[in-house]
Amino acid sequence: MEWDLGKWVSQDSDQNAAKAEELSKQTPTRTMRKDGDLDAAFKRTDVKIVESAFRFPFIAHNALEPQNCTAHYKDGKVGIWCTSQFPASGRQLVARTLGLSANDVNIHMVRRGGGFGRRAYNDQMVEAAWISKTVGAPVKLLWTREDDVQHDYYRGGGFQYLKAAVDQSGKVVAWHDHFVGYGEGNNFANDAGFNPIQFPAIFIPDYAVEASVMALALKTGALRAPESNCMAWVIQSFLDDVAHLGGKDPLKFRLELLEAAPPPSPAQGGRPNPGAMSAERMRGVLALAAEKSGWGKRQLPPRTALGIAFHFSHGGYFAEVAEMAVDATKAVRVRKVWVAGDVGSQIINPGPAESLVQGAVIDGLSELMQEITMKNGRVVQSNYHQHPVLRMPQAPQIEVHFLKTDNAPTGLGEPALPPILPAVCNAIFTATGERIHTLPFAKKGFRFA
Repeated sequence: MEWDLGKWVSQDSDQNAAKAEELSKQTPTRTMRKDGDLDAAFKRTDVKIVESAFRFPFIAHNALEPQNCTAHYKDGKVGIWCTSQFPASGRQLVARTLGLSANDVNIHMVRRGGGFGRRAYNDQMVEAAWISKTVGAPVKLLWTREDDVQHDYYRGGGFQYLKAAVDQSGKVVAWHDHFVGYGEGNNFANDAGFNPIQFPAIFIPDYAVEASVMALALKTGALRAPESNCMAWVIQSFLDDVAHLGGKDPLKFRLELLEAAPPPSPAQGGRPNPGAMSAERMRGVLALAAEKSGWGKRQLPPRTALGIAFHFSHGGYFAEVAEMAVDATKAVRVRKVWVAGDVGSQIINPGPAESLVQGAVIDGLSELMQEITMKNGRVVQSNYHQHPVLRMPQAPQIEVHFLKTDNAPTGLGEPALPPILPAVCNAIFTATGERIHTLPFAKKGFRFA
């Protein structure tokens, strides 16, 4: 028997990287945001210029409990015992697939392991229900770990080619980002796009984000802190490059950049725009994280350093400082992480809130090790030996502080994750002089001790 391997058999991660490099040298297919006059800014004789290329991979959700579901189709109705982040859409999907009314699909929600976005897509529900209808009996479906890793809705990968100019005072005056992502036509794949108004948009007078798109075989989807979990790593790592070019302390550089706060961007009707970042609130968490970590006030041993990063996403303001030591073999030990967050005026359950933040940091550290690649149209990785998670002995001490402000409370499940990746990478750069431009950081020989 000879199988037809389909139209995507030639999709290959190395070829995609080569294609992205080719596209980066061509005119982008669209402009997502453009402020000021970039050409003039980069031609100024009083500026220094830095350019960097960043590459972040697809990653799987890696939930400890694989996808599973029990279904029983009988007499034109189906009962489903499962969990879902969006059960209503799961009900509609099952009904449409089986040719039923949604009223004939009954979902029994049960307590299960984490999903981190993976359990939003309900494919296991459809599979179990279809099999039950086909065989005429109740079905218990349990995916293998290999099934789960190789048939995920992956966090989107991508490439960013950045260029910035710094004047003689160390101030960044121009910023250009060419984002090469995946999708179809000019449309990005699901949860694999770029938000052109995110920081440092508005804070830099001559600023542009442009994009190009490549075709993709994989399904993509939301993974904890969708899009932000990789964009923060790129933006905050490059900010460190820019700070060092200008001879500035990374904390001072960020605070100065935030001082030129633009006016709030109102939504329709003049109401505050919940998607607009408040520079004042971000300065507050940066100052708190710096204070708690003793930034600039402690003498650290050789090959030990602090790294700092911040990000605004999903309504939350977070700044994080990581203290990291790296030995001569590039074994990394993250000793401690200080997290400062502003999610509004009220923390109702302090214990679970602290746990959410700690879990986000652990997830983010794991992402420094992870990647999903393709060869001959297939996913290469299959289990934790190729797509690891942080182990308990590798976990740092995590100190969490909340800055309560006179603002409406917002969610906490997502926004504490993004800053930890650049905070660790910035610490590695300070300790070793090596900038990590490609994830996972094993590409540069680094590993967690």
